[in-house]
Amino acid sequence: METVTKRLYEAMILVDSAEAIADWQGINDHIKKILDRSEVEILSMRKWDERPLAYEIENKKRGTYILVYFNCITEKISVIERDFQLSERIVRALILRGDHITKEDMEKDTPFQMFEKGIVPPPPPAAVVAASPISDIEVIPPEVAEELEK
Repeated sequence: METVTKRLYEAMILVDSAEAIADWQGINDHIKKILDRSEVEILSMRKWDERPLAYEIENKKRGTYILVYFNCITEKISVIERDFQLSERIVRALILRGDHITKEDMEKDTPFQMFEKGIVPPPPPAAVVAASPISDIEVIPPEVAEELEK
């Protein structure tokens, strides 16, 4: 009899913010359905945050990120990644091995939860982040960004 080892994985899933607001439960059910097909054990699944995207993806300027921790057989990861890519409700997804992640790490507050608790202030309105190169990130004030768009 062969023993099957499940490993811990961390997934960051990006969905359209408008769709997340309109049908949050449907988005969650859709992600759970994809993961259940591959017989994963979901340890934690929660909203990470809603943010402006660095660049437009499929004509979307904002995205909602969902953080999922799960145990899964390694061979099933490619199937999950393919299902995420084929999904019309998921914009992007990144899955990483999480062997280094502790239970305490999984329970830490997400940026969204910190905002809800009043620990961090809301992000500045319509701040544009320009990166050129990635190591040199600069925030452009909204009034300057408006002038650049003209």
